[in-house]
Amino acid sequence: MTLDGSGDSEQAIFATGGYDHTIKIWQTHSGICQRTCQHADSQVNALEITPDRQLLAAAGFQHIRMYDLASNNPNAVINYEGVNKNVTGLGFQKEGKWMYTGGEDCTAKIWDLRSRTLQCQRIFQVSAPVNCVCLHPNETELLVGDQSGVIHLWDLKTDHNEQLIPEPEASIQHISIDANGLYMAAVNNKGKCYIWSLTDGLDNEPTKLTPRHKFEAHKRYALKCKFSADSKLLVTTSADQIARIWSTPEFKLVQELKHDSQRWVWDAVFSADSQYVFTASSDGYAKLWNVETGEIERDYAGHNKAITALAFRDTI
Repeated sequence: MTLDGSGDSEQAIFATGGYDHTIKIWQTHSGICQRTCQHADSQVNALEITPDRQLLAAAGFQHIRMYDLASNNPNAVINYEGVNKNVTGLGFQKEGKWMYTGGEDCTAKIWDLRSRTLQCQRIFQVSAPVNCVCLHPNETELLVGDQSGVIHLWDLKTDHNEQLIPEPEASIQHISIDANGLYMAAVNNKGKCYIWSLTDGLDNEPTKLTPRHKFEAHKRYALKCKFSADSKLLVTTSADQIARIWSTPEFKLVQELKHDSQRWVWDAVFSADSQYVFTASSDGYAKLWNVETGEIERDYAGHNKAITALAFRDTI
């Protein structure tokens, strides 16, 4: 990713959303807001860009909305209604054929994006509100983290499911699997980070998860964990006003991203070249950080309340 506006940075898409009921789309290299979309009646809990870069999906209270990235229409073009409570996470199958979501209605859902009906096709019911959903790179297993501390491994082919409980009664806040399918990370509301190594199951058996590391990533409530595209780094964010970067496979701390004005760090995402990290904070700013130096390269100012969700897609 370049910061001077040359090359592919013009193709980068960076979006932020939060408690001011708006979604902003930014020019990455300049920090200029190019467009503001309306997200009425709800905060933005999660954002994701479709693989074809045509639509931006926003998860909120009792709905999922899609915005057209190719137009200047400030309003959603698709609205998935009929969802109860907060939708807390969402993502897409790599070819954009289907979407997966999780929510406080104690379910994970699969939505066929090729269907003309805006109804979900499959529902996975759990016994506690769902905080996060993460698709394994094999695209046949969905990891679901809930508030009771359970990680569910849902096999989409067989409907079989297994459960992991890293720490009883410690809410699973976020789950991430690296692009190579080698590691899974999970963070909880006590600031702990858990790491498993993943090995393919034999003869249609589910992926095998082997515990590898457990460490205190933050002193307070952890919020997100995300691997870099090259699988060499993991970023964790927290209510302690800091984002931390850890190196694989030892998971040693290599960088702290902190600033005096920063509040809760709700979300983070790496650039495709793994050299930069975007963060979202309760101070109303998104920031672009240099991973190597830990310095802020760019501020994105325009929201007047907390930013709780980021989406970024670029090319190397």
